[in-house]
Amino acid sequence: MKRHESSKGMSPAQLVAVSFLLLILFGTALLLLPISRSGPQSPEFMTALFTATSAVCLTGLNVVDTATYWSHFGQAVIILLIQIGGLGIMTLATVASYLLMGRMGVRGRLNAAAEMRGRDLGEVKTVILGTLGFSISFELIIAVVLTLRFYFGYGMGPGASVWEGTFHAVSAFNNAGFGLASTNLVPYVKDAGIILPIAFGIIIGGLGFPVLLELRHRLRTRTTLPISLTMRFTFWGTGVLLVVGTLGTAVFEWNGALAHLEAGPALMAAFFHSVSSRTAGFNSIDLSNLHDSTLMMTDVLMVIGGGSGGTAGGVKVTTIAVLVAVLISEIRGDTEVLVAGRRIPNRIVRQAMAVLMATSLILLISILTLQVLMPQFAAHQIVFECISAFATVGLTTGITPQLPDFAQLWLVCLMYAGRVGPITLVAALAARQSKRLYKFPVERPFIG
Repeated sequence: MKRHESSKGMSPAQLVAVSFLLLILFGTALLLLPISRSGPQSPEFMTALFTATSAVCLTGLNVVDTATYWSHFGQAVIILLIQIGGLGIMTLATVASYLLMGRMGVRGRLNAAAEMRGRDLGEVKTVILGTLGFSISFELIIAVVLTLRFYFGYGMGPGASVWEGTFHAVSAFNNAGFGLASTNLVPYVKDAGIILPIAFGIIIGGLGFPVLLELRHRLRTRTTLPISLTMRFTFWGTGVLLVVGTLGTAVFEWNGALAHLEAGPALMAAFFHSVSSRTAGFNSIDLSNLHDSTLMMTDVLMVIGGGSGGTAGGVKVTTIAVLVAVLISEIRGDTEVLVAGRRIPNRIVRQAMAVLMATSLILLISILTLQVLMPQFAAHQIVFECISAFATVGLTTGITPQLPDFAQLWLVCLMYAGRVGPITLVAALAARQSKRLYKFPVERPFIG
């Protein structure tokens, strides 16, 4: 029996964690090469480690200026890490999710098929090819649009236009937030030809591969069966958060960070901030000038993140949607969590609660620790930085390069934990099955 167990190798959760760690170390080694830096000196280890982690984890936080510190080779390494990290995250997350269906009984498989989650996901080959197809197709479309805009709108040469367009397209679809300007996308805040294609890439990449695959299947077959709860939660959650974020940013910053813009560009900047806040890390306005209310709203958007099984970070829209459904069911007095004629199993509810609680504890410990060790920074800056790192968003109020090495290393750990943590946690929880053949007595503690 022991021989059989030892031959199984790593679990899916362990495989995800180790794969990302090895990719980070590989990227760090490449960025440490003298050819990776534009200046005469070799890159520093902490700078290379931080940048590689930020790229692999699709975060976008930087301790140096990507446009001036790294050479074209270094920038190529960064975009390669983003692409591999994005494809790996989408593939591994989706494969891990649907491989767990093999652990279900016949009834569980039938329920999954009824929810339209698995008809195109019967084979790993289909998942991988589908992921590659979606990624390359959308990145190519965005790259072409951006390349034409850079070429005709800014007079860049053919090579520079292709490089700028491709870099930003890959960074946008993978929700990475890396840009090639020292102030990210601030120079293009009024340019819809740059801002909107990047926003489109962020939104599509943030929906998650399972939703994109289901959408493709429904468009091809024109089925009239009900959409899955994953797709319903993702679309509704994304729409609500985009509207709330846009209106909130416009209201809070109309006479602040948006005051220098006309009405049209100001609304577009508010919309883009809402899009980027949920996972991407691009910024078209100076975040250091944002009102405290805007920063607090952004914190919430960053924690929630985007769709499951994609390039987005955060606890995911579906996690929050499940917990909202629990709240509504409890208010109604329902004995089960019901949504659109479907019943959400208690196991899924517990997984959602576990992800949110684990995230809250990690962020609380990180914020308190860094607050004590770095009293020179304001509390809202520390909170924003920690949430941005763990939610793999990449937005910053500007303090990242000023952080001491131990704080940067802490953020490295947060980025890594935020990217692989939810995937591995859910996979581990779903794979665990209690073998207890008895039940304990029931006791109801007082709540509230």
